Amino acid sequence: MWALLLSAEKNSNMAQAFIGVGSNIDKEENIRAGVHAMQNKFSNVKVSCIYESCAVGFKGDNYFNLVVGLETEMTPCELQEKLHEIENQFGRKRAGSRFISRTLDLDLLLYDDLVCDEVDMKIPREDVTGFAFVLRPLSEIAGNLKHPILAERYVDLWEAFEQTDQEMWPVEFEF
Repeated sequence: MWALLLSAEKNSNMAQAFIGVGSNIDKEENIRAGVHAMQNKFSNVKVSCIYESCAVGFKGDNYFNLVVGLETEMTPCELQEKLHEIENQFGRKRAGSRFISRTLDLDLLLYDDLVCDEVDMKIPREDVTGFAFVLRPLSEIAGNLKHPILAERYVDLWEAFEQTDQEMWPVEFEF
Protein backbone atom coordinates (compact mmCIF):
# COMPACT_ATOMS: atom_id res chain seq x y z
CA MET A 1 0.00 0.00 0.00
CA TRP A 2 2.75 2.48 0.90
CA ALA A 3 4.62 1.82 -2.34
CA LEU A 4 1.51 2.68 -4.33
CA LEU A 5 1.01 5.91 -2.41
CA LEU A 6 4.67 6.87 -2.67
CA SER A 7 4.82 6.22 -6.39
CA ALA A 8 2.00 8.64 -7.20
CA GLU A 9 3.37 11.42 -9.38
CA LYS A 10 3.51 14.85 -7.85
CA ASN A 11 1.55 17.63 -9.51
CA SER A 12 4.16 20.22 -10.55
CA ASN A 13 1.98 23.11 -9.30
CA MET A 14 1.77 21.61 -5.85
CA ALA A 15 4.21 21.66 -2.98
CA GLN A 16 4.81 18.51 -0.98
CA ALA A 17 4.56 19.05 2.77
CA PHE A 18 4.85 16.80 5.78
CA ILE A 19 2.94 17.44 8.98
CA GLY A 20 3.69 16.02 12.42
CA VAL A 21 0.45 15.09 14.17
CA GLY A 22 0.11 14.47 17.89
CA SER A 23 -2.46 14.30 20.67
CA ASN A 24 -2.70 13.15 24.26
CA ILE A 25 -6.19 14.45 25.10
CA ASP A 26 -9.02 12.29 23.69
CA LYS A 27 -6.25 11.17 21.35
CA GLU A 28 -8.14 8.56 19.33
CA GLU A 29 -10.97 10.97 18.52
CA ASN A 30 -8.74 13.99 17.89
CA ILE A 31 -6.19 12.14 15.73
CA ARG A 32 -8.98 10.62 13.61
CA ALA A 33 -10.78 13.97 13.21
CA GLY A 34 -7.56 15.91 12.54
CA VAL A 35 -6.46 13.51 9.79
CA HIS A 36 -9.94 13.59 8.23
CA ALA A 37 -9.82 17.40 8.25
CA MET A 38 -6.52 17.33 6.36
CA GLN A 39 -7.86 14.73 3.92
CA ASN A 40 -10.77 17.08 3.18
CA LYS A 41 -8.51 20.13 2.60
CA PHE A 42 -5.47 18.72 0.77
CA SER A 43 -4.47 16.42 -2.10
CA ASN A 44 -2.60 13.11 -2.13
CA VAL A 45 -2.69 12.68 1.62
CA LYS A 46 -0.42 9.89 2.95
CA VAL A 47 -0.63 8.72 6.55
CA SER A 48 2.08 6.90 8.48
CA CYS A 49 1.53 4.34 11.19
CA ILE A 50 0.60 5.74 14.59
CA TYR A 51 3.00 5.46 17.51
CA GLU A 52 2.39 5.89 21.19
CA SER A 53 5.05 7.44 23.39
CA CYS A 54 5.44 9.03 26.79
CA ALA A 55 5.02 12.78 27.08
CA VAL A 56 8.30 14.65 26.50
CA GLY A 57 9.31 17.53 28.78
CA PHE A 58 6.48 17.11 31.30
CA LYS A 59 4.43 14.50 33.15
CA GLY A 60 1.23 13.77 31.26
CA ASP A 61 -0.74 11.12 29.44
CA ASN A 62 0.96 9.27 26.61
CA TYR A 63 0.84 10.77 23.13
CA PHE A 64 -0.23 9.32 19.81
CA ASN A 65 2.01 10.60 17.00
CA LEU A 66 2.14 10.16 13.24
CA VAL A 67 3.20 12.02 10.13
CA VAL A 68 0.94 13.07 7.27
CA GLY A 69 2.28 13.86 3.81
CA LEU A 70 0.18 16.02 1.51
CA GLU A 71 0.25 18.25 -1.54
CA THR A 72 -0.90 21.85 -1.48
CA GLU A 73 -0.91 25.02 -3.54
CA MET A 74 -0.71 27.06 -0.33
CA THR A 75 2.45 28.91 0.64
CA PRO A 76 4.16 27.70 3.83
CA CYS A 77 2.61 30.59 5.79
CA GLU A 78 -0.86 29.86 4.43
CA LEU A 79 -0.43 26.18 5.20
CA GLN A 80 0.71 26.87 8.75
CA GLU A 81 -2.29 29.17 9.24
CA LYS A 82 -4.65 26.46 7.93
CA LEU A 83 -3.08 23.90 10.30
CA HIS A 84 -3.62 26.30 13.22
CA GLU A 85 -7.27 26.67 12.18
CA ILE A 86 -7.68 22.89 12.22
CA GLU A 87 -6.01 22.68 15.65
CA ASN A 88 -8.33 25.41 16.95
CA GLN A 89 -11.39 23.46 15.74
CA PHE A 90 -10.38 20.75 18.18
CA GLY A 91 -9.81 22.99 21.20
CA ARG A 92 -6.07 23.61 20.91
CA LYS A 93 -4.85 26.01 23.61
CA ARG A 94 -1.69 28.02 22.82
CA ALA A 95 -1.08 29.70 26.18
CA GLY A 96 1.59 28.52 28.57
CA SER A 97 4.50 26.16 28.20
CA ARG A 98 5.54 24.43 25.00
CA PHE A 99 5.46 21.16 26.96
CA ILE A 100 1.78 20.64 27.82
CA SER A 101 -1.01 18.22 26.99
CA ARG A 102 -2.64 18.85 23.62
CA THR A 103 -5.95 18.01 21.99
CA LEU A 104 -4.33 18.24 18.56
CA ASP A 105 -0.86 19.35 17.52
CA LEU A 106 -0.13 19.88 13.80
CA ASP A 107 3.46 20.88 13.07
CA LEU A 108 4.70 21.78 9.61
CA LEU A 109 7.86 19.66 9.42
CA LEU A 110 8.88 19.99 5.76
CA TYR A 111 7.76 21.94 2.73
CA ASP A 112 9.43 20.71 -0.48
CA ASP A 113 13.16 21.45 -0.07
CA LEU A 114 12.56 24.78 1.64
CA VAL A 115 14.95 25.91 4.36
CA CYS A 116 13.45 28.69 6.48
CA ASP A 117 14.76 30.01 9.79
CA GLU A 118 12.32 32.73 10.81
CA VAL A 119 11.04 33.47 14.32
CA ASP A 120 7.57 32.07 13.59
CA MET A 121 8.57 29.36 11.10
CA LYS A 122 11.47 26.93 11.04
CA ILE A 123 11.62 24.49 8.14
CA PRO A 124 12.81 21.82 8.30
CA ARG A 125 11.56 21.63 11.85
CA GLU A 126 14.22 20.46 14.31
CA ASP A 127 11.78 17.79 15.55
CA VAL A 128 12.49 15.82 12.36
CA THR A 129 15.92 14.76 13.58
CA GLY A 130 15.32 15.29 17.29
CA PHE A 131 12.42 12.98 18.09
CA ALA A 132 11.90 9.31 17.27
CA PHE A 133 8.12 9.83 17.14
CA VAL A 134 8.64 12.25 14.22
CA LEU A 135 11.53 10.67 12.32
CA ARG A 136 10.26 7.08 12.34
CA PRO A 137 6.82 7.80 10.82
CA LEU A 138 8.39 10.31 8.41
CA SER A 139 10.82 7.63 7.24
CA GLU A 140 7.86 5.33 6.53
CA ILE A 141 6.13 7.66 4.08
CA ALA A 142 9.10 9.68 2.78
CA GLY A 143 12.05 7.39 3.40
CA ASN A 144 13.82 8.05 0.10
CA LEU A 145 13.44 11.83 0.24
CA LYS A 146 16.45 13.76 1.54
CA HIS A 147 16.63 16.21 4.40
CA PRO A 148 17.16 19.65 2.76
CA ILE A 149 20.10 20.56 5.01
CA LEU A 150 21.70 17.22 5.86
CA ALA A 151 21.20 15.77 2.35
CA GLU A 152 20.57 12.33 3.86
CA ARG A 153 17.55 10.13 3.23
CA TYR A 154 15.05 9.94 6.07
CA VAL A 155 15.26 6.15 6.12
CA ASP A 156 19.03 6.43 6.67
CA LEU A 157 18.58 9.07 9.36
CA TRP A 158 16.14 6.75 11.13
CA GLU A 159 18.50 3.76 10.91
CA ALA A 160 21.26 5.88 12.51
CA PHE A 161 18.97 7.40 15.17
CA GLU A 162 19.76 6.57 18.81
CA GLN A 163 16.41 4.94 19.60
CA THR A 164 17.03 3.79 23.16
CA ASP A 165 16.37 7.23 24.66
CA GLN A 166 12.87 7.62 23.24
CA GLU A 167 10.69 4.58 23.71
CA MET A 168 7.63 4.30 21.48
CA TRP A 169 5.47 1.52 20.13
CA PRO A 170 3.08 1.12 17.18
CA VAL A 171 -0.66 1.37 17.83
CA GLU A 172 -3.43 -0.47 16.01
CA PHE A 173 -5.68 2.28 14.73
CA GLU A 174 -8.64 2.44 12.36
CA PHE A 175 -9.45 5.64 10.51
